[in-house]
Amino acid sequence: MNDGNHYGFALPDELIMLRDQVRRFMREEVKPVEDRLPHDATGCDPEDRARLRDKAEAMGMTRLTVPEEYGGNQVSALARAIVAEESAKCRLGAYAPALGAFAGGPPVVIWGGTPEQIEKYGMPCVDGNKRAFVAITEPTGGSDPRNNIETRAVFEGGKWRLTGRKMWITAAKGADYGIIFARTRDGTADAPPEITAFIVEPTFPGIEFNEIKVIRALSPYEIVLDKCEVPEENVLGEVGRGFGVAQNWLVDARIPYAAGCIGIAQEALDMACGWVKQRPVRGGRLADKQAIQWMIADSEVELRAARFLIYDAASKVDAGEPGKVDASVCKLYGTETAGRVVDRAMQMFGGMGMAKEMPLERWYRELRVKRIGEGPSEVHRVVIARDKLRNTDGGMYFS
Repeated sequence: MNDGNHYGFALPDELIMLRDQVRRFMREEVKPVEDRLPHDATGCDPEDRARLRDKAEAMGMTRLTVPEEYGGNQVSALARAIVAEESAKCRLGAYAPALGAFAGGPPVVIWGGTPEQIEKYGMPCVDGNKRAFVAITEPTGGSDPRNNIETRAVFEGGKWRLTGRKMWITAAKGADYGIIFARTRDGTADAPPEITAFIVEPTFPGIEFNEIKVIRALSPYEIVLDKCEVPEENVLGEVGRGFGVAQNWLVDARIPYAAGCIGIAQEALDMACGWVKQRPVRGGRLADKQAIQWMIADSEVELRAARFLIYDAASKVDAGEPGKVDASVCKLYGTETAGRVVDRAMQMFGGMGMAKEMPLERWYRELRVKRIGEGPSEVHRVVIARDKLRNTDGGMYFS
Protein backbone atom coordinates (compact mmCIF):
# COMPACT_ATOMS: atom_id res chain seq x y z
CA MET A 1 0.00 0.00 0.00
CA ASN A 2 1.13 3.56 -0.68
CA ASP A 3 0.73 6.59 1.55
CA GLY A 4 -1.20 9.75 0.63
CA ASN A 5 0.56 9.99 -2.71
CA HIS A 6 -0.53 7.81 -5.59
CA TYR A 7 2.78 6.85 -7.18
CA GLY A 8 3.95 10.42 -6.77
CA PHE A 9 0.65 12.22 -7.52
CA ALA A 10 -0.88 13.98 -4.51
CA LEU A 11 -4.58 13.17 -4.19
CA PRO A 12 -7.21 14.69 -1.90
CA ASP A 13 -8.16 12.58 1.10
CA GLU A 14 -11.50 11.46 -0.35
CA LEU A 15 -9.84 10.05 -3.46
CA ILE A 16 -7.17 8.32 -1.39
CA MET A 17 -9.97 6.62 0.54
CA LEU A 18 -11.72 5.66 -2.69
CA ARG A 19 -8.49 4.26 -4.18
CA ASP A 20 -7.73 2.19 -1.09
CA GLN A 21 -11.31 0.96 -0.89
CA VAL A 22 -11.29 -0.28 -4.48
CA ARG A 23 -7.84 -1.82 -4.01
CA ARG A 24 -8.97 -3.78 -0.94
CA PHE A 25 -12.11 -4.89 -2.74
CA MET A 26 -10.06 -6.25 -5.63
CA ARG A 27 -7.68 -8.16 -3.35
CA GLU A 28 -10.14 -9.45 -0.78
CA GLU A 29 -13.30 -10.01 -2.81
CA VAL A 30 -12.49 -10.27 -6.52
CA LYS A 31 -9.22 -12.23 -6.55
CA PRO A 32 -10.61 -15.27 -4.63
CA VAL A 33 -13.42 -15.52 -7.21
CA GLU A 34 -11.04 -15.00 -10.09
CA ASP A 35 -8.67 -17.72 -8.84
CA ARG A 36 -11.43 -20.29 -9.45
CA LEU A 37 -12.04 -19.22 -13.06
CA PRO A 38 -10.48 -20.63 -16.24
CA HIS A 39 -7.64 -18.54 -17.65
CA ASP A 40 -9.65 -17.07 -20.54
CA ALA A 41 -12.92 -16.60 -18.65
CA THR A 42 -14.90 -13.53 -19.64
CA GLY A 43 -16.92 -13.33 -16.43
CA CYS A 44 -17.99 -15.25 -13.35
CA ASP A 45 -21.17 -17.15 -12.59
CA PRO A 46 -24.35 -15.19 -11.82
CA GLU A 47 -24.24 -15.98 -8.10
CA ASP A 48 -20.73 -14.63 -7.65
CA ARG A 49 -21.48 -11.63 -9.87
CA ALA A 50 -24.56 -10.74 -7.83
CA ARG A 51 -22.65 -11.10 -4.56
CA LEU A 52 -19.77 -8.94 -5.77
CA ARG A 53 -22.15 -6.34 -7.12
CA ASP A 54 -24.06 -6.19 -3.83
CA LYS A 55 -20.82 -5.69 -1.91
CA ALA A 56 -19.59 -3.03 -4.32
CA GLU A 57 -22.93 -1.23 -4.18
CA ALA A 58 -22.94 -1.27 -0.39
CA MET A 59 -19.51 0.37 -0.50
CA GLY A 60 -20.73 3.08 -2.88
CA MET A 61 -18.54 1.91 -5.77
CA THR A 62 -21.23 1.46 -8.43
CA ARG A 63 -23.31 3.79 -10.63
CA LEU A 64 -20.37 6.16 -10.91
CA THR A 65 -21.53 7.75 -14.18
CA VAL A 66 -25.22 7.92 -13.25
CA PRO A 67 -26.59 11.37 -12.29
CA GLU A 68 -27.79 11.67 -8.71
CA GLU A 69 -31.34 12.48 -9.79
CA TYR A 70 -31.54 8.98 -11.28
CA GLY A 71 -30.22 7.19 -8.21
CA GLY A 72 -26.58 7.38 -9.18
CA ASN A 73 -23.34 7.98 -7.37
CA GLN A 74 -21.82 10.28 -9.98
CA VAL A 75 -18.20 11.15 -9.31
CA SER A 76 -15.54 13.31 -10.93
CA ALA A 77 -13.53 12.31 -14.00
CA LEU A 78 -10.46 11.96 -11.76
CA ALA A 79 -12.32 9.61 -9.43
CA ARG A 80 -13.47 7.51 -12.39
CA ALA A 81 -9.88 7.28 -13.62
CA ILE A 82 -8.73 6.04 -10.22
CA VAL A 83 -11.51 3.43 -10.06
CA ALA A 84 -10.71 2.29 -13.60
CA GLU A 85 -7.01 1.95 -12.77
CA GLU A 86 -7.54 -0.09 -9.61
CA SER A 87 -10.42 -2.24 -10.86
CA ALA A 88 -8.44 -3.29 -13.94
CA LYS A 89 -5.91 -5.09 -11.75
CA CYS A 90 -7.38 -8.52 -12.29
CA ARG A 91 -6.92 -11.31 -14.77
CA LEU A 92 -9.86 -10.15 -16.85
CA GLY A 93 -8.25 -6.71 -17.03
CA ALA A 94 -10.01 -3.56 -18.11
CA TYR A 95 -12.56 -5.37 -20.30
CA ALA A 96 -14.50 -6.62 -17.32
CA PRO A 97 -13.57 -4.49 -14.30
CA ALA A 98 -14.05 -6.34 -11.03
CA LEU A 99 -15.85 -9.21 -12.77
CA GLY A 100 -18.94 -7.06 -13.31
CA ALA A 101 -19.11 -5.67 -9.79
CA PHE A 102 -18.74 -2.09 -11.02
CA ALA A 103 -21.57 -2.43 -13.51
CA GLY A 104 -24.57 -0.31 -12.86
CA GLY A 105 -25.16 2.32 -15.47
CA PRO A 106 -26.12 2.66 -19.12
CA PRO A 107 -24.00 4.42 -21.75
CA VAL A 108 -23.79 8.02 -20.56
CA VAL A 109 -25.40 9.26 -23.79
CA ILE A 110 -28.77 7.92 -22.63
CA TRP A 111 -29.07 10.78 -20.12
CA GLY A 112 -29.52 13.11 -23.06
CA GLY A 113 -32.71 11.28 -24.01
CA THR A 114 -36.34 12.01 -23.27
CA PRO A 115 -37.84 11.22 -19.85
CA GLU A 116 -39.58 8.23 -21.44
CA GLN A 117 -36.30 6.92 -22.90
CA ILE A 118 -34.52 7.36 -19.58
CA GLU A 119 -37.30 5.51 -17.76
CA LYS A 120 -37.44 2.65 -20.28
CA TYR A 121 -33.75 2.21 -21.09
CA GLY A 122 -31.64 4.10 -18.58
CA MET A 123 -33.15 3.15 -15.25
CA PRO A 124 -33.15 -0.65 -15.76
CA CYS A 125 -29.37 -0.42 -16.38
CA VAL A 126 -28.97 1.55 -13.17
CA ASP A 127 -30.76 -1.24 -11.33
CA GLY A 128 -28.57 -3.87 -12.97
CA ASN A 129 -31.48 -5.44 -14.84
CA LYS A 130 -30.39 -4.46 -18.35
CA ARG A 131 -27.17 -3.79 -20.25
CA ALA A 132 -26.43 -1.94 -23.45
CA PHE A 133 -23.86 -1.39 -26.18
CA VAL A 134 -22.79 1.54 -28.37
CA ALA A 135 -22.21 0.96 -32.11
CA ILE A 136 -20.25 3.53 -34.12
CA THR A 137 -17.50 1.66 -36.02
CA GLU A 138 -18.16 0.22 -39.47
CA PRO A 139 -16.11 -1.79 -42.02
CA THR A 140 -14.88 1.56 -43.36
CA GLY A 141 -13.47 2.42 -39.91
CA GLY A 142 -14.49 4.25 -36.77
CA SER A 143 -11.89 6.98 -36.36
CA ASP A 144 -13.79 9.58 -38.40
CA PRO A 145 -17.42 8.78 -37.56
CA ARG A 146 -18.91 11.84 -39.22
CA ASN A 147 -17.56 10.85 -42.63
CA ASN A 148 -17.05 7.08 -42.30
CA ILE A 149 -20.55 6.11 -41.19
CA GLU A 150 -22.33 4.57 -44.16
CA THR A 151 -25.22 2.95 -42.29
CA ARG A 152 -28.32 4.74 -43.56
CA ALA A 153 -31.50 5.64 -41.73
CA VAL A 154 -34.58 6.46 -43.82
CA PHE A 155 -37.91 7.54 -42.37
CA GLU A 156 -40.73 5.56 -44.01
CA GLY A 157 -44.25 4.75 -42.89
CA GLY A 158 -43.89 6.30 -39.47
CA LYS A 159 -40.69 4.36 -38.66
CA TRP A 160 -36.97 4.69 -39.21
CA ARG A 161 -35.38 1.92 -41.26
CA LEU A 162 -31.66 1.35 -40.72
CA THR A 163 -29.51 -0.45 -43.29
CA GLY A 164 -25.78 -1.12 -42.98
CA ARG A 165 -23.15 -2.90 -40.87
CA LYS A 166 -21.42 -2.13 -37.62
CA MET A 167 -18.14 -3.88 -36.73
CA TRP A 168 -16.08 -4.69 -33.62
CA ILE A 169 -18.91 -3.87 -31.23
CA THR A 170 -18.15 -4.95 -27.67
CA ALA A 171 -20.89 -6.55 -25.55
CA ALA A 172 -23.45 -6.43 -28.37
CA LYS A 173 -24.66 -10.03 -28.13
CA GLY A 174 -27.03 -10.53 -25.23
CA ALA A 175 -27.47 -6.82 -24.58
CA ASP A 176 -30.98 -5.52 -24.04
CA TYR A 177 -30.53 -2.54 -26.35
CA GLY A 178 -27.89 -0.51 -28.11
CA ILE A 179 -27.20 3.02 -29.29
CA ILE A 180 -26.57 2.86 -33.05
CA PHE A 181 -25.35 5.81 -35.09
CA ALA A 182 -26.54 6.16 -38.71
CA ARG A 183 -26.42 8.72 -41.49
CA THR A 184 -29.69 10.58 -42.01
CA ARG A 185 -28.44 13.03 -44.64
CA ASP A 186 -25.43 13.11 -46.94
CA GLY A 187 -22.91 15.91 -46.79
CA THR A 188 -22.58 18.73 -49.27
CA ALA A 189 -19.78 21.08 -50.26
CA ASP A 190 -20.96 23.41 -47.52
CA ALA A 191 -21.98 20.98 -44.79
CA PRO A 192 -20.85 17.59 -43.44
CA PRO A 193 -23.14 14.54 -43.35
CA GLU A 194 -25.80 14.44 -40.64
CA ILE A 195 -25.56 11.61 -38.14
CA THR A 196 -28.37 10.53 -35.83
CA ALA A 197 -28.33 8.27 -32.76
CA PHE A 198 -31.00 5.56 -32.43
CA ILE A 199 -31.96 3.28 -29.55
CA VAL A 200 -32.26 -0.19 -31.06
CA GLU A 201 -33.45 -3.39 -29.40
CA PRO A 202 -32.25 -6.85 -30.56
CA THR A 203 -35.88 -7.92 -31.08
CA PHE A 204 -36.54 -5.23 -33.69
CA PRO A 205 -37.09 -6.73 -37.18
CA GLY A 206 -34.04 -6.60 -39.44
CA ILE A 207 -31.11 -6.86 -37.00
CA GLU A 208 -28.56 -9.70 -36.76
CA PHE A 209 -25.47 -10.28 -34.57
CA ASN A 210 -22.39 -12.23 -35.70
CA GLU A 211 -19.48 -13.04 -33.39
CA ILE A 212 -15.98 -12.03 -34.54
CA LYS A 213 -13.16 -14.15 -33.08
CA VAL A 214 -10.16 -11.99 -32.20
CA ILE A 215 -6.86 -12.12 -30.31
CA ARG A 216 -8.50 -11.73 -26.91
CA ALA A 217 -11.05 -13.89 -25.13
CA LEU A 218 -13.96 -11.45 -25.18
CA SER A 219 -15.28 -11.39 -28.74
CA PRO A 220 -16.75 -8.30 -30.39
CA TYR A 221 -19.65 -8.57 -32.83
CA GLU A 222 -20.71 -7.54 -36.27
CA ILE A 223 -24.21 -6.04 -36.40
CA VAL A 224 -26.05 -6.41 -39.71
CA LEU A 225 -28.98 -4.04 -40.25
CA ASP A 226 -31.37 -4.84 -43.09
CA LYS A 227 -34.07 -2.17 -43.03
CA CYS A 228 -34.17 -2.60 -39.27
CA GLU A 229 -37.38 -1.02 -38.02
CA VAL A 230 -36.90 1.57 -35.27
CA PRO A 231 -39.83 3.51 -33.79
CA GLU A 232 -39.76 7.27 -34.26
CA GLU A 233 -39.65 7.79 -30.49
CA ASN A 234 -36.34 5.88 -30.32
CA VAL A 235 -34.32 8.71 -31.84
CA LEU A 236 -31.84 9.71 -29.11
CA GLY A 237 -31.51 13.49 -29.05
CA GLU A 238 -32.26 15.42 -32.21
CA VAL A 239 -32.23 14.09 -35.75
CA GLY A 240 -28.94 15.05 -37.38
CA ARG A 241 -27.22 15.89 -34.07
CA GLY A 242 -25.79 12.45 -33.33
CA PHE A 243 -22.19 13.34 -34.17
CA GLY A 244 -21.95 15.59 -31.12
CA VAL A 245 -23.39 12.81 -28.98
CA ALA A 246 -20.75 10.40 -30.32
CA GLN A 247 -17.90 12.85 -29.78
CA ASN A 248 -18.87 13.59 -26.19
CA TRP A 249 -19.15 9.87 -25.42
CA LEU A 250 -15.78 9.06 -26.96
CA VAL A 251 -13.92 11.86 -25.15
CA ASP A 252 -15.56 10.90 -21.85
CA ALA A 253 -14.57 7.24 -22.29
CA ARG A 254 -10.93 7.67 -23.33
CA ILE A 255 -9.57 8.85 -19.98
CA PRO A 256 -10.75 5.85 -17.88
CA TYR A 257 -9.86 3.63 -20.87
CA ALA A 258 -6.23 4.74 -20.58
CA ALA A 259 -6.34 4.50 -16.78
CA GLY A 260 -7.44 0.87 -16.96
CA CYS A 261 -4.45 0.11 -19.17
CA ILE A 262 -1.91 1.56 -16.76
CA GLY A 263 -3.63 -0.29 -13.91
CA ILE A 264 -2.92 -3.56 -15.69
CA ALA A 265 0.65 -2.49 -16.45
CA GLN A 266 1.31 -1.40 -12.86
CA GLU A 267 0.16 -4.78 -11.59
CA ALA A 268 2.39 -6.50 -14.14
CA LEU A 269 5.40 -4.44 -13.04
CA ASP A 270 4.71 -5.10 -9.36
CA MET A 271 4.46 -8.83 -10.09
CA ALA A 272 7.75 -8.75 -11.97
CA CYS A 273 9.49 -6.90 -9.13
CA GLY A 274 8.32 -9.52 -6.65
CA TRP A 275 9.55 -12.29 -8.94
CA VAL A 276 13.04 -10.93 -9.70
CA LYS A 277 13.72 -10.28 -5.99
CA GLN A 278 13.31 -13.98 -5.24
CA ARG A 279 14.56 -15.59 -8.48
CA PRO A 280 18.06 -17.03 -7.85
CA VAL A 281 20.69 -16.69 -10.56
CA ARG A 282 24.41 -17.14 -10.57
CA GLY A 283 25.96 -14.62 -8.23
CA GLY A 284 22.76 -13.50 -6.48
CA ARG A 285 19.19 -12.70 -7.49
CA LEU A 286 17.76 -11.66 -10.84
CA ALA A 287 16.99 -8.24 -9.33
CA ASP A 288 20.74 -7.62 -8.96
CA LYS A 289 21.28 -7.63 -12.74
CA GLN A 290 21.59 -4.24 -14.40
CA ALA A 291 19.56 -5.27 -17.44
CA ILE A 292 16.61 -6.11 -15.16
CA GLN A 293 16.99 -2.90 -13.18
CA TRP A 294 16.86 -0.84 -16.36
CA MET A 295 13.63 -2.57 -17.44
CA ILE A 296 12.13 -1.78 -14.04
CA ALA A 297 13.32 1.84 -14.09
CA ASP A 298 12.06 2.50 -17.62
CA SER A 299 8.70 0.96 -16.77
CA GLU A 300 8.29 2.95 -13.56
CA VAL A 301 9.20 6.24 -15.24
CA GLU A 302 6.82 5.65 -18.16
CA LEU A 303 3.96 4.61 -15.88
CA ARG A 304 4.39 7.71 -13.74
CA ALA A 305 4.36 9.90 -16.85
CA ALA A 306 1.26 8.15 -18.21
CA ARG A 307 -0.52 8.50 -14.88
CA PHE A 308 0.25 12.21 -14.67
CA LEU A 309 -1.12 12.72 -18.20
CA ILE A 310 -4.32 10.84 -17.32
CA TYR A 311 -4.85 12.67 -14.05
CA ASP A 312 -4.10 16.00 -15.73
CA ALA A 313 -6.66 15.31 -18.46
CA ALA A 314 -9.27 14.25 -15.88
CA SER A 315 -8.59 17.35 -13.78
CA LYS A 316 -9.12 19.60 -16.80
CA VAL A 317 -12.43 17.91 -17.59
CA ASP A 318 -13.50 18.38 -13.98
CA ALA A 319 -12.60 22.07 -14.26
CA GLY A 320 -14.87 22.40 -17.29
CA GLU A 321 -12.02 22.87 -19.77
CA PRO A 322 -12.04 21.29 -23.26
CA GLY A 323 -10.67 17.78 -22.97
CA LYS A 324 -10.52 16.36 -26.49
CA VAL A 325 -6.79 16.79 -27.11
CA ASP A 326 -5.85 15.86 -23.54
CA ALA A 327 -7.94 12.70 -23.83
CA SER A 328 -6.07 11.83 -27.03
CA VAL A 329 -2.71 12.44 -25.33
CA CYS A 330 -3.42 10.16 -22.37
CA LYS A 331 -5.10 7.49 -24.50
CA LEU A 332 -2.13 7.39 -26.90
CA TYR A 333 0.59 7.37 -24.27
CA GLY A 334 -1.29 5.25 -21.73
CA THR A 335 -2.07 2.37 -24.07
CA GLU A 336 1.37 2.30 -25.69
CA THR A 337 3.14 2.54 -22.32
CA ALA A 338 1.06 -0.29 -20.90
CA GLY A 339 1.97 -2.55 -23.81
CA ARG A 340 5.68 -1.88 -23.32
CA VAL A 341 5.54 -2.46 -19.57
CA VAL A 342 3.72 -5.78 -19.84
CA ASP A 343 6.15 -6.87 -22.55
CA ARG A 344 9.09 -6.13 -20.21
CA ALA A 345 7.37 -7.96 -17.35
CA MET A 346 7.03 -11.05 -19.53
CA GLN A 347 10.73 -10.78 -20.38
CA MET A 348 11.67 -10.61 -16.71
CA PHE A 349 9.60 -13.70 -15.94
CA GLY A 350 11.19 -15.59 -18.83
CA GLY A 351 9.34 -18.78 -19.77
CA MET A 352 6.90 -18.30 -16.89
CA GLY A 353 5.75 -15.08 -18.51
CA MET A 354 4.35 -17.08 -21.42
CA ALA A 355 2.47 -19.57 -19.24
CA LYS A 356 -1.32 -19.36 -19.15
CA GLU A 357 -1.30 -19.89 -15.40
CA MET A 358 0.02 -16.32 -15.25
CA PRO A 359 -2.12 -13.37 -16.36
CA LEU A 360 0.69 -11.70 -18.31
CA GLU A 361 0.15 -13.33 -21.70
CA ARG A 362 -3.56 -12.51 -21.54
CA TRP A 363 -2.83 -8.90 -20.63
CA TYR A 364 -0.34 -8.76 -23.50
CA ARG A 365 -3.05 -9.79 -25.98
CA GLU A 366 -5.68 -7.49 -24.52
CA LEU A 367 -3.40 -4.48 -24.45
CA ARG A 368 -2.59 -4.98 -28.11
CA VAL A 369 -6.28 -4.40 -28.79
CA LYS A 370 -6.23 -1.25 -26.67
CA ARG A 371 -3.95 0.53 -29.14
CA ILE A 372 -6.78 0.28 -31.69
CA GLY A 373 -9.92 0.53 -29.55
CA GLU A 374 -11.26 4.04 -28.83
CA GLY A 375 -9.33 5.27 -31.86
CA PRO A 376 -5.97 3.89 -33.06
CA SER A 377 -2.73 5.52 -31.94
CA GLU A 378 -2.13 7.04 -35.36
CA VAL A 379 -5.41 8.96 -35.31
CA HIS A 380 -4.66 10.38 -31.86
CA ARG A 381 -1.24 11.48 -33.12
CA VAL A 382 -2.98 13.37 -35.91
CA VAL A 383 -5.35 15.04 -33.40
CA ILE A 384 -2.43 16.07 -31.19
CA ALA A 385 -0.25 17.29 -34.06
CA ARG A 386 -3.02 19.35 -35.66
CA ASP A 387 -3.78 21.04 -32.35
CA LYS A 388 -0.09 21.80 -31.79
CA LEU A 389 0.35 23.26 -35.27
CA ARG A 390 -2.83 25.30 -34.98
CA ASN A 391 -1.93 26.81 -31.62
CA THR A 392 1.83 27.35 -31.89
CA ASP A 393 3.28 30.62 -33.19
CA GLY A 394 6.72 29.25 -34.09
CA GLY A 395 8.67 30.32 -31.03
CA MET A 396 11.30 33.07 -31.03
CA TYR A 397 12.57 32.39 -34.53
CA PHE A 398 9.50 31.73 -36.70
CA SER A 399 6.72 33.75 -35.05
